Amino acid sequence: MNLFEEIVLALYRIVVAWSVAIFRFFVPPEPKCVSGEVVLITGGGSGLGRRLALEFGKRKSVVVVWDINKEGADETKRMVQQAGGVCHVYVCDVGDRENVAKQGVQVQREVGHVTMLVNNAGVVTGRPLLECSEDDIQKTFNVNLLAHFWTTKFFLPSMVEKNHGHIVNIASSIGLIGINKVTDYCASKFGVVGFTEVLNYELVFAGHTGVHTTLVCPALITTGMFDGCSVRFPKVIPPLTPEETAARTMQAILTNQKQVCIPRIIYTFAVLKMMLPVSAMTEVTRFFGADTFMDSYVGRQGDKAEHSGDLKLE
Repeated sequence: MNLFEEIVLALYRIVVAWSVAIFRFFVPPEPKCVSGEVVLITGGGSGLGRRLALEFGKRKSVVVVWDINKEGADETKRMVQQAGGVCHVYVCDVGDRENVAKQGVQVQREVGHVTMLVNNAGVVTGRPLLECSEDDIQKTFNVNLLAHFWTTKFFLPSMVEKNHGHIVNIASSIGLIGINKVTDYCASKFGVVGFTEVLNYELVFAGHTGVHTTLVCPALITTGMFDGCSVRFPKVIPPLTPEETAARTMQAILTNQKQVCIPRIIYTFAVLKMMLPVSAMTEVTRFFGADTFMDSYVGRQGDKAEHSGDLKLE
């Protein structure tokens, strides 16, 4: 195939992809069945992770919750069982590579091979770079980013072998457009965005068509971990409840959507960032309050001492 033919073929595929995307915007595909799927959710002991566990439990998936907080994980298990679902709980520090491998082996032995992995666990320090200790920064990257590598490397091989599986990574709107005074958190979430993008390429180009990825980029979720902070224009970027975020995330998962931003206006900001000069985008973020968002930060007390699945800003 010569270069001209390659260009024509590429343009044809791009047009087809655009057409399908537009069609699916108005006519979503039928949701897939997840009954019987073994779904592992990191940070499932509270917040968005708990809501996702309930959603999967209602759909008759076998839910596996990993969380460093056993009390919270046990409460999730109780709620899933009360809703008629099946749930297994394991205490795991996902930022610890050896702990991930150890608990992964136990899950495979006691529950079975994981077919859907939801990387949801995360932490945030809530301080400017120069006020973050080296341990704070290391912990943020261990939990928010490197954990995705350890869990995916452990569970992906069996998905690839069976050509059946789904990796869901919970990033953040500020993994696309950064805000002031959350350097370590933003950087770790930018990493999650890049990780998911290239992981998808690896699967697609290798022909593993039955293994899917979904990147989720929500704005502020009212889980309590960003207590004290508020959005300047809530009618434009409304704070999200864990319930509505979980519902939109589930819709994306069940239709194999590659990326979802919640709310939709986040797509607009992401496009503006690519089009505008840096100084102009700085003024856009200033207008929407990104410069002062963290000034009134309080956060949930106690979360600073442990990893939590209840992300402060997801």
